[in-house]
Amino acid sequence: MGLDDRDALRTLRDAVDPALGSDDLIRRFYTRWFAIDTSVRDLFPPDMTAQRSAFAQAMTWVLGELVDQRAEAPVAFLAQLGRDHRKYGVTQRHYDSLRDALLTTFRTQLIDAWDDRLEQTAHDAVALFVGVMRGAADAEQGPPYCDGTVIEHIRPARDVSMIRLQLDHPLYYHPGQYVTVQVPQWPRRWRYLSPSIPADRDGKIEFHVRSVPGGMVSPAIVGETRPGDRWRMSNPHGGMHVDRDGGDVLMVAGSTGLAPLRALIMDLTRKAVNPRVHLFFGTRFPCELYDLHTLWQIVSQNPWLSVTPVSEFNTDPPWAADFPLVSPPRGLHVRQTGLLPDVVTRYGGWGDRQILICGGPEMVEATKAALLAKGAPAERIQHDPLTG
Repeated sequence: MGLDDRDALRTLRDAVDPALGSDDLIRRFYTRWFAIDTSVRDLFPPDMTAQRSAFAQAMTWVLGELVDQRAEAPVAFLAQLGRDHRKYGVTQRHYDSLRDALLTTFRTQLIDAWDDRLEQTAHDAVALFVGVMRGAADAEQGPPYCDGTVIEHIRPARDVSMIRLQLDHPLYYHPGQYVTVQVPQWPRRWRYLSPSIPADRDGKIEFHVRSVPGGMVSPAIVGETRPGDRWRMSNPHGGMHVDRDGGDVLMVAGSTGLAPLRALIMDLTRKAVNPRVHLFFGTRFPCELYDLHTLWQIVSQNPWLSVTPVSEFNTDPPWAADFPLVSPPRGLHVRQTGLLPDVVTRYGGWGDRQILICGGPEMVEATKAALLAKGAPAERIQHDPLTG
């Protein structure tokens, strides 16, 4: 039966599902893989917690799609993983040892349920994972990553940085896409960042980064980045976009979630005619509305764009005095106060709009839920994959 055996696929999916207690299986898989091939360990960060969680979630989703007999999305996802994993220095030998370690782990952890059907399904599923990733990596002709030098670091707010780099060669991406970035302070820890400007043929790129409390990489970026630092970027991911023939647009940005939406807006300014775009840009405090001046400049020359600043609190904290004064320039809507999902839905359900939401996972989920409750169609809502 192999990949047609939905019961066997369900058994494999449940075995790796974090919600069903897969920690031991995932831990044993990595331990076995590192023992089989000691060179693999150097590809990963010292702390494997986040990596184990990401692997378990990805495996659960892929196997769940196969249970439902949907192969197109998992194959595309695995192909992208294969292309992207070139940046780690993954070789053919690593794929072979991954296959062996994963099959052995399934067999030993599921020994009570193991039979010929489960053996065949596990073999075919792992062969699919490894084969698609290996094939996509082999077929990719471009470089696996792009390096660049930090040329400017701006701190417009306490927890926000705007970082500009000159790349060694241009990185081509669509506005709205994101890349994974490695910084010198945390080698082998890659973080998702979205360029805030469209792709530049001269190799310039800009990122907006918010320091996440309790995080590792983002506080180091905001607090320690200096001109001259060398960053490494992967090839782009994501498909968030504006369909120019799809009607008017609602954009909702939480803090540095503004970056990909700003890139999309800047790209639209290159066209003479555009759909109407309304952007809600929200932060905790008024002083954190860090890029209002740029938005004002765009609004002043593009009547199809309108911007509503939103802050959760009406007044600034004492530390705001250490950073530039931020106030909505004339030409932008009056700043609104409240939680971003509540403010957005005060104006209705926006069901006739293309809806793009960017920001932290909690904000994205809350905004999406509020819009759905107001009647916005789920198929009209776009956001990047939610990661903590």
